[in-house]
Amino acid sequence: MKRFEEKVVLITGASAGIGEALALRFAEEGASLCLCARREERLLNVVKEVETKGAQAIAVRCDVTKDGDLEKTTEEALKRFQKIDIVVANAGFGVAGLIERLKIEDFRRQFETNVFGVLRTFYATFEELKKTKGIFVVLGSVAGYIPSPGSAPYSMSKFAIRAFAETLRAEMRPYGISVVLISPGFVESDIRRTDNLGRVHENKKDPVPSWLVMPREKAARIILDAIYAKKPEEVVTFHGKALVFASKHLWRTTRFFLQRGFKLRKDV
Repeated sequence: MKRFEEKVVLITGASAGIGEALALRFAEEGASLCLCARREERLLNVVKEVETKGAQAIAVRCDVTKDGDLEKTTEEALKRFQKIDIVVANAGFGVAGLIERLKIEDFRRQFETNVFGVLRTFYATFEELKKTKGIFVVLGSVAGYIPSPGSAPYSMSKFAIRAFAETLRAEMRPYGISVVLISPGFVESDIRRTDNLGRVHENKKDPVPSWLVMPREKAARIILDAIYAKKPEEVVTFHGKALVFASKHLWRTTRFFLQRGFKLRKDV
């Protein structure tokens, strides 16, 4: 039997990257899917791919920064599938730049998607997850452990999301809802091709060396294993695990290399 047979999964940010890979993997494992994102045309293409695997799926255009969009998405999921078992709060992007050159609006835009978008996703689906004793999955980041110079808004948002997931896990236990935090390192996605306004530049070259980037299909397999096992947290990629370990046990050394690396970049 497929591990997610008869389960209904709602995924935000499902039009590309990790979200798309998760949708295809869940389809192979027997789940029915409600896929939402801003890029409707790409989302419809993902639905077609899902259907080739014999799974049912619907596409709902949704912007996690807009009040009401996730409630409408939840309604569409219930109209088609009558329940929701698993919610994956995956939508997100990264604002980059030196703090001195950024503005309050940049930080606000970052938190609106990466933090308040996750909150909107939770509040829109909470009652349904109570009924199914389901799973709420939060896509965090290794940046939620290691604050990298030049990416303060993103790191701040992911630190906040990690705190949210840890708190939510304890609060949801009486309802039988599991909370799984996924903290990826460098995984194949559009996030490094997305500018500070959230616009994707698909032809932009990924600045991270290819040997350091985990294929999204491999990441999706690891994430589904963690969701099935209801693991409290899964750190994805070897370098991600090493950085999280360093952040916990070798913080002085980690801080030194972060500051040294930033100085070298400024001197170039």
